[in-house]
Amino acid sequence: MNFDFSEEALAVGDEAKRILARHDSLGGARRVLDGQSLYDESLWRLVVELGWPAASIPEDCGGSGLSDEVICMLAYELGRANAAIPFSSSTYFATGAILAYGSPEQKQRLLPLLATGGAIGTFSLAEGFDATPTGPFASEVVAGLLSGAKWPVPDGACADFVVVAARDGMVKDTTGLYIVQLDLPEVERECLTTLDPTRNYARIRFKNAHAERLGSTAIERRDLHNLLARASVPLAFEMLGGAQACLDAAVEFAKLRYAFGRPIGSFQAIKHKLADMYIAVELARANAYFAAWALTGDSTKMPLAAAIAQVSASSAFDLCARENIQTHGGFGVTWEAGCHLYLRRSKALSALAGASSYWKEEIVSELVKQPDLITG
Repeated sequence: MNFDFSEEALAVGDEAKRILARHDSLGGARRVLDGQSLYDESLWRLVVELGWPAASIPEDCGGSGLSDEVICMLAYELGRANAAIPFSSSTYFATGAILAYGSPEQKQRLLPLLATGGAIGTFSLAEGFDATPTGPFASEVVAGLLSGAKWPVPDGACADFVVVAARDGMVKDTTGLYIVQLDLPEVERECLTTLDPTRNYARIRFKNAHAERLGSTAIERRDLHNLLARASVPLAFEMLGGAQACLDAAVEFAKLRYAFGRPIGSFQAIKHKLADMYIAVELARANAYFAAWALTGDSTKMPLAAAIAQVSASSAFDLCARENIQTHGGFGVTWEAGCHLYLRRSKALSALAGASSYWKEEIVSELVKQPDLITG
């Protein structure tokens, strides 16, 4: 059983790494942090020109029709670069939802816009910071009009439309996915203050806003979870890339920074930190690669693999971001060091597809239902 990526995916990742290294991604994140824009617009234009948002979209819908592995490699490099762009919201989540449940007409209309950057999409289930991402929902659609509120909505301040889950007011105990344009007068957007201002989050209120049902079928809790699980795989790679960047930065600083006449990397306390970071990154990498394989190779293992990848990548990114600051010492806590940008991002991404507690519960649930997954 080979969990390694194809040569095509690895080549795309190498090229993405070279391109992002030439672009000042951290500078772009700082400009967003300083309030100069909602996202790194120059990097987003570059990403669109390179066709990255089109990678997962079929060719007959204006995309490139590339594999999920390619998306995972792009996510990894964007995470390593700490890119401040709405790629995850528009590509993993909004595009994924439309591909899974959109009607043929909706796919032909919306996917080309997402592929070419003509529109930025986002996806929101949550109705509060502590809410379970798969419901139940207070938002309701009656006769095609949505009322309620969703928050936090990732990239909600810059997106053109959002895919939301809401109760169908015409059919009892039924949930649907709906597309809502965010420039409507019946839609109010409020930017939220979060730990990571380089990725904007919004509270969106709908007051009888026109809502277009995505597809024609009702959505069950398991359907919503599967959408989150599929999106969480590239998200895990994005967190893995961030963790790797923190590890690399810590190792490099430990080689160059001298104390008491020798590099601080020669001290056992620093060696232990770097070793712990390395172990966490490699464990997360193994789980992420397995989840990527399950995404296309074994649908029965995908929910469990995605949950494990999400938890391990989130844990690795958090550990590496914190220990990177500690390795840098007093310089690490300064604004100029940039270590805080990765710490901020680790906190934001870990909650993007649901809190770790949600994914840990899913791991237990999957193992109870299918105990043979441990040894199968």
